[in-house]
Amino acid sequence: MIELYAAGTSNGMRARIALEECGLAYRFHAVDLAKGENRTPQFLAMNPFGAIPVLKDSDGPGGKPVLISQSTAILLYCAEKSGRHLPQDPAARPAMLEALMRASTDLTPMFGAVTLASRMKESHPATVAEFKSRMQGQFKTWDGILAAQRYAASAELTIADLSLYAGYWRTKGALPELVAGNPNLERWAGEMAARPAIQRALKL
Repeated sequence: MIELYAAGTSNGMRARIALEECGLAYRFHAVDLAKGENRTPQFLAMNPFGAIPVLKDSDGPGGKPVLISQSTAILLYCAEKSGRHLPQDPAARPAMLEALMRASTDLTPMFGAVTLASRMKESHPATVAEFKSRMQGQFKTWDGILAAQRYAASAELTIADLSLYAGYWRTKGALPELVAGNPNLERWAGEMAARPAIQRALKL
């Protein structure tokens, strides 16, 4: 059985979407970050970095247990375990990996930087504005990519789309102005939001 420890952040949602889209049965354990539940000895024993998500699979490869954190690693693990949302053509794998990493490592940390700078006791409006501008630029670039192809990496839905949607969903919920004005991105996001697995994942 898979156990997922997560919260309603981009990273947490990325893992939950992965499990739902890959059709893997799991138990969800909500981690209250505001209460510091990610800093307890029990949680740190699973992930010494004190970050969500964490996935525990009692039936990993060869029947051996797996303990894994990092949302993108969890995405890849779920896709490989289920055989879903990975390109069948090995030649398409590099483009998928590139899109996956851009969606995971470019958007989510930038969103975190905006949030952190906005909440600091000493105001840093120039820093906030710069990171917001960079995020807008990222989404505009994705809009151009999605004008030329249906999904993030190709004509085929892959885990790159699952990763990108987690970042999009979190940004639109908190800073909707940063994703506005991108019709191709909105078309793609509407299609993603209509997927039953994603709808289940969003019900925290």
